[in-house]
Amino acid sequence: MIIDAHAHLVPPALLEELQDRKSEFPSVEMTPKDGSLSFSFAGKKATRPVSPGLTNIAKRLAWMDENGIDRQVVAGWLDMFGNDLPAEEGAAWARTINAHMLGAEKDNGGRFSGLAVVPTQSGTLAAEVLREAHGAGMSGTMIGTQPDNGGAELDAPEMTPFWEAAHELGSIVAIHPVFDAGDARVRDFGMPNALGRITDSLIAVTRIIYSGHVEKYSGAKIVIGIGGAALPYVIGRLRHNHALHPEDMADPVKAMSMLYYDTLVHEPAALQLLIDTVGADRIMLGSDMPFPIGDPVPRAILDKIELSPADRASIESGLALKLMGETA
Repeated sequence: MIIDAHAHLVPPALLEELQDRKSEFPSVEMTPKDGSLSFSFAGKKATRPVSPGLTNIAKRLAWMDENGIDRQVVAGWLDMFGNDLPAEEGAAWARTINAHMLGAEKDNGGRFSGLAVVPTQSGTLAAEVLREAHGAGMSGTMIGTQPDNGGAELDAPEMTPFWEAAHELGSIVAIHPVFDAGDARVRDFGMPNALGRITDSLIAVTRIIYSGHVEKYSGAKIVIGIGGAALPYVIGRLRHNHALHPEDMADPVKAMSMLYYDTLVHEPAALQLLIDTVGADRIMLGSDMPFPIGDPVPRAILDKIELSPADRASIESGLALKLMGETA
């Protein structure tokens, strides 16, 4: 079995239900456009319309077959997670998405394994929805780098109930950059994707490393996409910073050894650095399907580095199955 452990999906029926129930989500403005929808949450600027690549399941399955991928671990689309909504409304929004992610899994012969959306604008409600998702058969969640889409931090005290639940449940917690990368300087030249999402992730993850969250909530299986977002390249600086004031922060080398990563780096030398830094047994195949900045042939990069058969098998399925609590 070959598993793509980083992909995104928006089941078409979800968009239909959200429009049918729009009166239940008064803080969401839904705007039809070109046969799709864009969303404005709590008066903020509208998202891009949901792309056909997110909703066309038949095309997705054909792409998977072409690339020899048997299964995808799919999360929703970060732009429409609704983490800037009032908390109770955001929880209802998340539950609606999760029901459709489970439906996509059941309706497509197990080709998809869904990660839940949780309302991280409230750590208490995020914990509640995460527990419900596990009860329904999901193995974890994908969360944004900024819990309220507005600069809040993953290590904020308000997030403690979420981290406690993830630790207790053994949840996958995939951390992903959010709609705006958090820095106006990257808004030109395609830089939100090329660089902004890297820096957004790097800052968020470094905070939970130094704050001790990675160690304290070690039961959570924390996955850092886009190849660790430059963590392998800056580990020396993070280690040196820790050595200056070790009493003020947790050990970044230890924390990095406890995290999980994907292969989405687009450069064999970068993937080799990641392997040399954390070990092949901490890395999973990832495409970021269907986004243009993703890897349309995600297995090809593995052909360009030296891997033992056991390491390749781990990257292509073994680790993902382990994190989901399954066996090969």
